[in-house]
Amino acid sequence: MAGVVGNILRQRVVSSVPFRAVHGPSAGDHSGGHKLWKNLSLFVALPGVGVCMVNAYLKHQEEHHDPPEFVPYEHLRVRNKRFPWGDGNHSLFHNSHTNPLPDGYEHH
Repeated sequence: MAGVVGNILRQRVVSSVPFRAVHGPSAGDHSGGHKLWKNLSLFVALPGVGVCMVNAYLKHQEEHHDPPEFVPYEHLRVRNKRFPWGDGNHSLFHNSHTNPLPDGYEHH
């Protein structure tokens, strides 16, 4: 009995709801959305990336490339074991301009 009543109610509810609401929107309902995102990409995102690139370039040009003063803190650059390459004191991606050794910056 409950199954029959449930089927009748389900049929009436489904038949009263428009076809689009049951099966989702059609392609015509959202036309123009791609134009909005295309315009946002072209006129907002790309110029924003360009402004950020120019800002980074200008900041890089005005910086002084001298390393900061070396302070031999005990908790930094601890070497409990030698590195397995080179002289054992330089990390794999060591940069002599920015990465000091435990006793200070390298002198060239």
